[in-house]
Amino acid sequence: MLLQGQVCIIVGASSLRGIGYATAELFAQNGARLVLVDLAMDDRIISDIVASIANKTGSDPIVAGLKCDITNPADCERVVAEVVARFGTIDCLVNCAGIVLAQSMLSIVEADYDRILDVNLKGTFNICKSVLTVFAARKAGVIVNLASVAAQRGGGLVGGAHYAASKGGVVSLTKTIAREFGPQGIRANVICPSMVETAMLDDNLSRDKFDEIVAGIPLRRPGKPSDIAGVCLFLASQLSTYVTGATIDVNGGSHIH
Repeated sequence: MLLQGQVCIIVGASSLRGIGYATAELFAQNGARLVLVDLAMDDRIISDIVASIANKTGSDPIVAGLKCDITNPADCERVVAEVVARFGTIDCLVNCAGIVLAQSMLSIVEADYDRILDVNLKGTFNICKSVLTVFAARKAGVIVNLASVAAQRGGGLVGGAHYAASKGGVVSLTKTIAREFGPQGIRANVICPSMVETAMLDDNLSRDKFDEIVAGIPLRRPGKPSDIAGVCLFLASQLSTYVTGATIDVNGGSHIH
């Protein structure tokens, strides 16, 4: 088991169709103790998640669910303090939280711009900063952030300019963390998925556009949440001890550069 006994926070994990849940399931299979964080988290959601993981893995996972607004720095600090109080430490942070809006540049109003940047970039900054206080004290820890191929190619698939800009910021932020905290034994990497079949696509992509995008992917299929979860496991585990500051493409070959 690659994460036996490790305490792993996964942010953005309330949907059974999402990357966060798929990562939680895979981490549980590899022995991790999980803290699932989401603005929508409640007793029913965490109960459904635990039942689903137990059904898939055949054993009861160690899972805590915490509600958090990652756009609020104080809320991030509270959650991190609760995790340390309960488990004694934190070994890994996987940040899957994000929102998307399919809007053209000229149709983006200030409120939409602020909302996208607040969740995707400021939220990532806030939760990373809070967890890094724990990592810096113990001189160890791993961060895996989720960005997007939109950050690399300038949008053009689902999200608008604000989404691409926010995810570009996540890439730069992660690299900065890797450079600043590497001397303290802390690693940080970022994953850039392409189109993944999650609830994020439901209101942002027509069937015709979906089929058009898939036709242009060399592997001829969209990504699955489990595809991304596998890379999260690699980056969180001892298999990647000399990997930091890297941007890992998980896009089926749709953006080869």
